[in-house]
Amino acid sequence: MIDKDDNNEETVLRTIVADDDPLVRRLIRDTLQRADVTVIAEASTGREAVELALFYRPDVVVMDYMMPEMDGIEATRRIYESDPSIRVVLLTGAGDEELGLRGLRAGASGYLSKEVELDALPRALRGALEGEAAISRQLAMKLIERYRAAPTGGAGLRPVRSRLTDREWEVLDLLSTGATTDQIAKNLVLSSETVRSHLKNLYRKLEVNSREEAVRAASKLRSLSGLPA
Repeated sequence: MIDKDDNNEETVLRTIVADDDPLVRRLIRDTLQRADVTVIAEASTGREAVELALFYRPDVVVMDYMMPEMDGIEATRRIYESDPSIRVVLLTGAGDEELGLRGLRAGASGYLSKEVELDALPRALRGALEGEAAISRQLAMKLIERYRAAPTGGAGLRPVRSRLTDREWEVLDLLSTGATTDQIAKNLVLSSETVRSHLKNLYRKLEVNSREEAVRAASKLRSLSGLPA
C-alpha cells in the first residue's frame, strides 16, 4: 500500500522487478527510483518472482513475460491466486497484444512494452494500485479493434441467465481488453461518470472488488454456461 504523509501526499510505492536480464533490471530500477518508487527486491526467474512477491507483499510486481523456470504469465497467475491485492504489470514485446491479453486473464493489472514505454512505467504502477488498467492507449485500441472485428467470439457471447444488463456486458467486454474508463466511455459514447456507475454495478452484481476480478468472474460465468471464455 502507498504510504501517505501528514499532507496526504504519496510517499512510497514498494515494487519488485522481475526480469532475467540484469541490464534490463537495472534500467527498470533506475527508471523507477528516479520517480521515487522503491524497488525492494529483484528476481531473475518466474519462480523467484512468486517467492519474493509472497514474502515481501509489495504493492506492485513489474514482471517480464519471458523468464526461465516459469514464464511471467504463470508467475502472475500464481501471485494473483495467492494474494489478489498484489498488482502485477507485465512487460511484453512491442505490440504483442495476444500475450498481454493472456496476462490480463491470468490476473495482471496491465501490460506495457518495455521497448518503448519504460518512461511511462512509474505512472502506470501508481495507476494500477488505484484500480486503473496499466495499459498504453495504442495497445488498448488494438484490443478494442479485435473485439469489434469478432463480435461473435467468446468476449461477445453472454450467458442467457445473467444478472448483468446488455450495457453492463458491453462495458465488461471492453474491460477485458484492458481498456481504461475513458476509453470505454469513448467507445460506447458514454460519459466517464456513466461508465464508473456501470462498473460499480458490475462489481456489486459479480461480488468482486476490482477490474481483474470482474474479468475473471465473467470468464467463469461464460465457462459455466458452456460458452468460450
